[in-house]
Amino acid sequence: MRDFAGTPGTLTGLALRLLQCVFAAGSIAAMTTTTRFFNFTAFCYLIASMGLQIIWSFGLTLLDAYALVRKKTLHNTVMLILFVVGDWVTAILSLAAASASAGITVLYFYDLGSCGFMRECQKYQMSVALAFFSWITIAISSLIMLWLLAAG
Repeated sequence: MRDFAGTPGTLTGLALRLLQCVFAAGSIAAMTTTTRFFNFTAFCYLIASMGLQIIWSFGLTLLDAYALVRKKTLHNTVMLILFVVGDWVTAILSLAAASASAGITVLYFYDLGSCGFMRECQKYQMSVALAFFSWITIAISSLIMLWLLAAG
């Protein structure tokens, strides 16, 4: 029961972690190429949250790659508890940051109608969309880790 898609040390687990890094990096890149993102606290929080997401996911990507090369399983209970806690913390932070940024984007640029700098609005939207994609992949990983811990 412990050998299913997305578990640590599998190819799908590596792919999930890599996608988390790519989406988070894309979100940061889209946001930091604008000139006014620092005027909004939610956007700054999004960058900080996605930065933490990159660090966490990249570290686990390296760990998954190592396990794949060495053909080791990463089903140690202590490591699984660390994965569960880390994944859930980063998932909650990512969702909060993406939701706050999406709220500011909708409120400021659509409801108030003050989107006079169209290129930046599109970059904000792209950054928020990529942050949600990153959250979806970390949520999948979080649920897999919790399931793996409960099954063990």
